[in-house]
Amino acid sequence: MELSAKQEQFNAAMERYTFQTGYKVFGPLVSVANISLQLYLLYLAWPHSIGPIRQLVALVAAYLLTDFINGLVHMYMDNNDRYDSIDGPLVANFHLHHRTPLYQRRNLLIVYFNETGSKVWLVGYLLLVVIVQAFFTVNPTLLYILVYFGILSSVAEVSHYLCHSSTSPFALFLARIGLLLPKRHHAAHHLQDNVSYAFLNGVTDPLLNRIAAACCKGYKQGTDLHYARYSGTATESR
Repeated sequence: MELSAKQEQFNAAMERYTFQTGYKVFGPLVSVANISLQLYLLYLAWPHSIGPIRQLVALVAAYLLTDFINGLVHMYMDNNDRYDSIDGPLVANFHLHHRTPLYQRRNLLIVYFNETGSKVWLVGYLLLVVIVQAFFTVNPTLLYILVYFGILSSVAEVSHYLCHSSTSPFALFLARIGLLLPKRHHAAHHLQDNVSYAFLNGVTDPLLNRIAAACCKGYKQGTDLHYARYSGTATESR
């Protein structure tokens, strides 16, 4: 499809996002659903004592999975141009994070809530874990991995926010030791093309970069061009 047609689709999608009430309330509803399920699953896992060693194993495994899976979702979204679909307005608004990478300064709890509203897929994942846990006996260590993954998927959004908007010495320290996303590492995603999709701490980017090179054309000459004729702004926390 010609670039001008895609730009028109993008503008039409953003008009729907801006003026149709359903899209405005959808994000907060998704946030409430995700956070409620995160808390419920943590409540279910809490009585299972697995000891400090297995807790550490669960956290490390969940960290790697979270960085990788959320990076895959990011890759898919950055290359998604189905603006005329029912979720097209959400896709279009997502793409504006490349045009306006800086966030408004907010309390981290508000960032956690707001950005969790963009993770529609996470609702399905958390519901699936609830159902599996209800009908099957899940190994406690595996249960903690699944629960931590669900929570860290929202923490990844906070890590991304801090990478773009914070100069806090503590945040910089956490990034330096590999718990959060380092600024210099993530800068490649915005300065180059089709790289560095991970945004919890970026440790799985070497693998993600290989997948992106094989599966995606990139965003610099793709979806990044689709908002060139859009004069509005993203309507979430940026």
